[in-house]
Amino acid sequence: MSAGDQWPEALPEAARAYIEGRHLDEVECIIADMPGIARGKAMPAGKFMRQDYFHLPDSLFFQTITGEWGEAAGEEGFIERDMILKPDLGTATAAPWTADATLQIIHDAYDRKGRPIEYAPRNVLKRVVALYHAQGWKPVVAPEMEFFLVAPNLDPAKSIEPMIGRSGRPAAARQAYSMSAVDEFGPIIDDIYDFAEAQGFEIDGITQEGGAGQLEINLRHGDPVKLADEVFYFKRLIREAALRHKCFATFMAKPIADEPGSAMHIHHSILDMESGRNLFAGPHGGETDAFFHFIAGLQSHLPKVVAVLAPYVNSYRRYVRDQSAPINLEWGRDNRTTGIRIPLSTVEARRIENRLAGMDCNPYLGIAASLACGYMGLIEERRPRPQFRGDAYAGEGDIPRVLGEALDLFEEARDLHEILGPEFSRVYSVLKRAEYDEFLQVISPWEREHLLLNV
Repeated sequence: MSAGDQWPEALPEAARAYIEGRHLDEVECIIADMPGIARGKAMPAGKFMRQDYFHLPDSLFFQTITGEWGEAAGEEGFIERDMILKPDLGTATAAPWTADATLQIIHDAYDRKGRPIEYAPRNVLKRVVALYHAQGWKPVVAPEMEFFLVAPNLDPAKSIEPMIGRSGRPAAARQAYSMSAVDEFGPIIDDIYDFAEAQGFEIDGITQEGGAGQLEINLRHGDPVKLADEVFYFKRLIREAALRHKCFATFMAKPIADEPGSAMHIHHSILDMESGRNLFAGPHGGETDAFFHFIAGLQSHLPKVVAVLAPYVNSYRRYVRDQSAPINLEWGRDNRTTGIRIPLSTVEARRIENRLAGMDCNPYLGIAASLACGYMGLIEERRPRPQFRGDAYAGEGDIPRVLGEALDLFEEARDLHEILGPEFSRVYSVLKRAEYDEFLQVISPWEREHLLLNV
């Protein structure tokens, strides 16, 4: 296939531009599984154009990060029914790192009666957004993506090390916002920009963060599902750019000891669907009741979904005092020590930042969980605790410190299960318990060093 006009009008402009004048070889039909890994199948472009859907087994959502199968199939057992996967052509985008012209297209999962599969992560986010729409509200988000560029790590027993930069030296830590540090990764960043442009993504900025080889990419605000799609795509894009230059990109929450972790900060605002007005800004520019109710929702309910925002045992290594990650859910204006931050902005752009989510979370689920907590605050009309002034690291921690504790809170949160979906909540809990149990069977080097001959 070579002509862009052979495709339906729903195809985005960037995708049309990419295939114009090319022989389109392949289409990758993909869907995000529970960890956020792209699953699916590749097929010849001509075959893709002749069919409206394809099948994959629902068991792909029952698989843990290690490839094991959780006992999540339900009362009827492990049947492995086929799902009907239908393309969302509005998500079509280039795979510019491939040798032949290839498009990626995200698919949505349905059962044989045409009902959305409740535990498919993209459907979870759509469910939450629909609750906002039913109230006449339009949620808007802007995620920030932090990640590390590291030296290739082929032996899991060895510590992860920073990549070697353009100068021939390992990437330096404690160089936040340094342009010289960014220049060390110039060829990789050039490829990230080129890939993003080919895919039609707009990067709001790239900065050096505080960790050795740690970068941050900011995305422009927009629709939650669209932005989750972009984060999903960006993770693959960044990994491919890094591999071109013989290094790894990692989105682990805490890949290197004594370095800051990587977050996916989520900025939220809510618009009135009829007027387009920001619900967080009053007619004279003041902060509204809705503004405070949303904050209260985050304070009250985020602890219950930490297991979604911090989905792995490694995630909790990020919540350390004075390491650029929150230890509590205080809120403050222009205060990066709090878990909930109100950034400096114009009245029209007033927003609330959730700093709890790690970059290791599934973007669909992380954004859905954060929006769900804010939604509950808007419905309950609670007031938050008083604004925190000063260093929030001097206060007490009020978020779970380990995955097991976080899962306990998540499993008890029946009110949030109704918003995220009861069947999703059941499957997610089963999978995370399986992963946690598997981790507890691993004996760490710390235990061997300090306990073997001393206890």
